[in-house]
Amino acid sequence: MSGRGTPAMQVLERAGVRFSLHEYDAGAPLAGGPKAPPLGYGERTAAALGIDPARIHKTLIASVDGRLVAAVVPVDRELDLKALAAVAGGRRAEMADPAAAERSSGYVVGGISPLGQKRRLPTVVDAGALAHATILVSGGRRGLQVELAPHDLVRLTDATVAAIAR
Repeated sequence: MSGRGTPAMQVLERAGVRFSLHEYDAGAPLAGGPKAPPLGYGERTAAALGIDPARIHKTLIASVDGRLVAAVVPVDRELDLKALAAVAGGRRAEMADPAAAERSSGYVVGGISPLGQKRRLPTVVDAGALAHATILVSGGRRGLQVELAPHDLVRLTDATVAAIAR
């Protein structure tokens, strides 16, 4: 499979990291009944794959004092921008413009992976990820998740591990 697939998959293959792929229809409607609240993208992913949302992590691109930073947090939690700014050595963090996130990463929003980014960004992984034997992150496109050990993710992204989810 080497040389094929997304840049994220290529990084994992080159590093010899054990991972598995989980594909799903990212646009498929989910049953929930007329009174059920609409599900967010991460909740839809967890439901489609039948996996605990605490194990599925989203990659969010933020701007910390004008510098882009990748934050990896569980889909069932929110990014604490104040905590991210402190960890990244800045004063203020805000979500990056989606177009800037796409240009920097080489991926589309909803499919941004912390692995194989066009421009490698400083990365912060929420400390809660280490509580799991494996976690899932985007494989580099909507509808594709890669499952790997969180320690491998931290090593391959040279990430800082800190409590950045609330």
